[in-house]
Formats: sequence, C-alpha cells, structure tokens
Amino acid sequence: MKKYLFITLITTIVLSTVTISCSDDFVDRPVEYSIDSENYFNSKSDYDNALIASYDLLQSTYLNALLGEIASDNTLAGGESQSDTPGFQQIDKMIHTPVNSNLKNLWDWMFAGVQRTNYIMEFKDKTDFEGKNQVLAETRFLRAYYHFELVKWFGGIPMKGDARFNPGDEKVIPRSSTSEVYASIEADLIFASQNLSATAAQKGRATKGAALALLGKAYLYQNKYPQAATTLESLITASPYSLVSDYNTIFENAGENGLESVFEVQYTDVEGAGFGCFQCSEGNVAVGFSGPRNYSGDLFTSGFSFNVPTQKVVNAFEAGDRRKAVAILDIEAWATSTGATFGKGYEHTGFFNRKYIPRKRRSEAQGDLNLTNPNNYRAIRYADVLLMAAEAYNRGGIDDAKARGYLNQVRRRAFGDLNHDISVSGAALTDFILAERRVELVGEGHRFFDLVRTGKAAQEITGFKANKNELFPIPLEEIQFANGNWAQNPGY
Repeated sequence: MKKYLFITLITTIVLSTVTISCSDDFVDRPVEYSIDSENYFNSKSDYDNALIASYDLLQSTYLNALLGEIASDNTLAGGESQSDTPGFQQIDKMIHTPVNSNLKNLWDWMFAGVQRTNYIMEFKDKTDFEGKNQVLAETRFLRAYYHFELVKWFGGIPMKGDARFNPGDEKVIPRSSTSEVYASIEADLIFASQNLSATAAQKGRATKGAALALLGKAYLYQNKYPQAATTLESLITASPYSLVSDYNTIFENAGENGLESVFEVQYTDVEGAGFGCFQCSEGNVAVGFSGPRNYSGDLFTSGFSFNVPTQKVVNAFEAGDRRKAVAILDIEAWATSTGATFGKGYEHTGFFNRKYIPRKRRSEAQGDLNLTNPNNYRAIRYADVLLMAAEAYNRGGIDDAKARGYLNQVRRRAFGDLNHDISVSGAALTDFILAERRVELVGEGHRFFDLVRTGKAAQEITGFKANKNELFPIPLEEIQFANGNWAQNPGY
C-alpha cells in the first residue's frame, strides 16, 4: 500500500458533549464536561491528529498544479467542449473574472489549510510533550506552503498571525502586503528548517530538506538571489537527494518518494470519491482530468482530456532529449504502435501530459476511478532545486560557473552524455536555465509562475495582459463579505 499518510479528520475537530455520573458520600449528581475546539489540545495525540488534518488539504492542490499548466503556454484547457468547466476555459484564455468557481475553490481550500495550521499554533502552548518542536515545525512548514500558494495566485492576503479567522474578521483584518506574506513564509520555513528532521518519520511528511527547498524558492520568487543561493546550496551540499538515472521512473509508482523527491503530496485509491466534493478525494483528481477520452489499450486508462499540451511545448524539447517521451504522450503515434483507440475532446492537440495521466489500476481501487488515481504529486524535485540554485547564482551575478554546473547536471541526465553541456554566461545562460526549467518541469504546474516572475508572461501567453494577469482576482464573494475592507486586484 503506497498511502503512508492517511487523512480522515474533518475540517475542525469538534467532539460531542459527554455526560457522566459520579457519586461519593457527599454528592450524587451528573457532571457534564465537553471536549470541543476550544479545549481540545490535551495530549500529544491531539496535536498529532490536528497535524494530520493540516496535511489533508495538500491533496486539494491537484487544482493548483492543473491550473498552473492551463494558465501557461504549455497546455490548453481541453475537456469535452468549450463549455466544459467554464472556469478552466476562462483561465486558459485569460478572460477570467472574480466570478470563477475554480479560483474560488483554490482560495477556499488553501485558506482551509491555513486555518487548520493556525488552529494548532493558537494552542501551541497549551500542552507540553516530547517531540513538540517537530509537530510545530511541520505545522509551520504546512502554513508556509499554503501561504506560498495563496500569494502566488492572489498576491497579498489577510493574515491573523497564530490565530484562526472568526466570522467578522474579514471586515476588520486588512489584506497584508505581498512582502508581509513572504516575511511570514520565510519565518515559518526558517523555523521549520531548524527543527525538522532530515528524514521523515512517515513518507509524505515534511523534512528539513523540504523546508530549505521551499525557503529557497520563496527567496527566488522575490528576486532575493543571494539568500536563495545560500539556502539552496546548503541543501545541495548536505542533502540525501540525487538525480535518478532514469527520468521515466520518477513518475511511475516505483519512483514515488524516491531519491529525487524532496516533497511529495501523497495520494491513494483505497477510498472512493464523488463529483460533489473534489477536495474530499484521497486520489489525485488532476490525473483523471488529464487522461485521453474513451481510451482502450495498453498501460493507460481513460480520462476527461483536459490540460492538453500544445505543439509549442512539444517543440521546446531539443533533439535527443529523452525527457520528451516521458513528459508528452503522442496519442496518435501510440495508437498506431499499440493498437489503442481513443476519442478526441475539445481542442485536441494529439498530445497528453504523460507524467500525470491515468495508468491501469489494481482491482482494489475504490469509487469513481477518474477521481481516485493514486499518482503522487512531486511538489518539489531535486532537479528543481538544482535549477533554482543555478538561476539564483546566475541572475544574482554570483557565480556563473556554479550555475552552469547545476544546469549541466540536469542536462546530462536528459541527454545521457556530456555533449549537450552549456558553456555560456550572463543573460544567455539565464535563457538556457529558464528554457531548461520548462522542459524538465513541464506538466508539473510551475510554468505560469516562472513566466510571471521573470517578466516573460505577456510575450509567451496568448491573451495575457501586463499589470493585470500577473495575479488572479480575489473571488467576488470574498470581496463582498469584506464589505469594502479588501481592495480587488488591479484590472478586475
């Protein structure tokens, strides 16, 4: 069984009131006591259970990865028709507005993650126990993870420190600035990196390496190149991670939680799921959404044909790059060689994201198989760490030789030789690093944000409007609830 971190708790832990009877020589009366959200944290197991609940929302980040590709120039929305999941179609065409159910889901689910972590932080001093710093470090890593997703998508967000939001707070707590959100992320990840173990007690839990990698990424997104370089170098120098020799194995079941995995979101197919609650699924919903329609044949199974790669990203691979066949499924060629059959969806390009499309399943799989695919999401890979370090050293004007070294490590794995090493410096090296990020990480949800933070989105993404589409709109309902307290993002 590949599911190591089972998530079964509800959003907030509320236990029912319990009535007992006690008696002695002096009194015989019922005594009532309650364990509810305000007096819950009384033992280590209480904190552990709340921490598991905080991990739970990671599984809803399937939507973040899916939309991160659709919003970019890597893929088209696809689906059955142009009216299939309108929120996806609008984001693909850069015509989304504050009324978009998918963006509302992303906002809600990431804030649910923040709320769960803040629940622990609010009561962090209530009970002492052995290993408490580890629990708090994991909690702060997760809060930083959710905050990082929110600030990438929406910019400045409301924050309440180490406390949960209560009804009415939206009318008095302002949106923090982007820099304030990043300052909170940095503080959480510095604490996490200093208190987390280098190895996880359970697969899927945060480690020191995961905290350093996310901290380096947060620095990079702010153009804090010296801090990013130092942080990522410390991870590279002392890390247990390495590039696996066979790129293809990374995205199969055998490659999950492997040597190249710095942090993975865990999924399983042992529980069912339904269309009424995508965030409730223990499986990777994005995988089913990205598969070919009405597929019959070897290795793969059917899906809903969303998130279809463009010819442009297929052409981005150089001749001899072995990653292309792993990242991109040419369905026409595959059908010809294997006898498979399939249906064509809307915006059919002939290509699918092979990293994350449904594979044949075991008979024990539960529920709607389109919603319960067990493919883990490789949120942070060691190759990403090397490329981020290369970018920090290069764009920060720190050390182009070291930048080339890290870039060429990734390229040597991709081509299987030394003949494709890069030897340029300066701006030309920057271009190679960013191009390498695209082909190495295609299909993993990073492209849109790489284009935005490097100022290249308007020239690469059709319909992208500068000074507007760098951020997504705050959902209209949230603006209305705030009653004038939160300004909408520019252009919306």
